[in-house]
Amino acid sequence: QVQVMESGGGLVQAGGSLRLSCTTSGLRFNDHAMGWFRQAPGKERAGVSCIAHNSGHAYYADSVKGRFTISRNNAKNTLYLEMNNLKPEDTATYYCASSRGFSCYSVRTMGNDVGYWGQGTQVTVSS
Repeated sequence: QVQVMESGGGLVQAGGSLRLSCTTSGLRFNDHAMGWFRQAPGKERAGVSCIAHNSGHAYYADSVKGRFTISRNNAKNTLYLEMNNLKPEDTATYYCASSRGFSCYSVRTMGNDVGYWGQGTQVTVSS
């Protein structure tokens, strides 16, 4: 049984930082691209960032470029999202997801390739 579990969310002031982590089990982690999504209240879930299975390339939503960094440690089956200079509009539930393939090509379409979702972790940025 595959499990995907996020951690690291919380409450932070604008301008602050958080690091999200995502661990998986039951999955050949290094065979799958991984991604982060977020869903704010009243909005659809949207792709934030994705990274290829071997960290060869990564993509970001325009709204987080230069502030967020995705990375992965295949030896630990763990995906990370380093979030800096957080803004109130970053407030959302953040979801980790595994892709069915090795690579990702767009944060807009990566939702079409998701194999497994995590339960989400809440990030709240106060102004």
